[in-house]
Amino acid sequence: MSAQDTLKIIRDRIGDAKPRIAFILGSGLGHIAETVDGTAIDYADLPGFPHAGVSGHNPKLVIGKLEGVEVAILGGRAHYYESGQADAMRLPLEVMAALGVETLFLTNACGSFRADIPPGELMLINDHINFSGRSPLIGEPTDRRFVNLTDAYDPDLRARLSAAAEGLGIPLKEGVYAWYSGPNFETPAEIRAIKILGADAVGMSTVPEVILGRFLGLKCCAVSVVTNMAAGLGNEHISHEHTKASAPVGAAKLERIIRVFLRGLDA
Repeated sequence: MSAQDTLKIIRDRIGDAKPRIAFILGSGLGHIAETVDGTAIDYADLPGFPHAGVSGHNPKLVIGKLEGVEVAILGGRAHYYESGQADAMRLPLEVMAALGVETLFLTNACGSFRADIPPGELMLINDHINFSGRSPLIGEPTDRRFVNLTDAYDPDLRARLSAAAEGLGIPLKEGVYAWYSGPNFETPAEIRAIKILGADAVGMSTVPEVILGRFLGLKCCAVSVVTNMAAGLGNEHISHEHTKASAPVGAAKLERIIRVFLRGLDA
């Protein structure tokens, strides 16, 4: 089925609602969707949306109001490592654009390289390194595939998020996120290499979604929840279970920032 077919299914459920912002929630952030006043649709009912392939995600699309703003919450994402397809989130994002979404807000769990952004803290992404080398636009036949990624992480949105965090007294340092394909975690040698390239954190998502978002004309912003220090930089036993257990600490801070950010959106 096409994005238009899936769009019709959603429109039949939500009427003429027009979400302005779409959120893709990473590990530990699914509870935000439960606070939205609106309609929830299981991914299983939406052709082209990902299956629940990763524990810790809540595979529902929720469309409604959060802090008075029309939003769409994608409670789970498809990762490259699940299928080997970098464009796995293309159809869901095409649907978001067709719904009228203008901004894509991404969240993820990550490993930090920096002692000043330890576990439990947040990092506002200001750029990325596609360490995997894969692009979700491989196979796109039109010249639209040549997407300009200068300021891929919108400067105005970053400034608004920084101001929201500052007003709450929550540290929100900026940094560069590196996309590692996964599903295995990185080796200490890989972390040293990525750090030399200029990254401040590493994770297994977000970058292909930002590329797709910019391809579709969406403004993008992203915040990482630090769940551990990267391999070789800390004492944690790095695992997915550790990620799920650690994510709620930073996620609670991020939720507060998101709410203030939404309240000030029209200021």
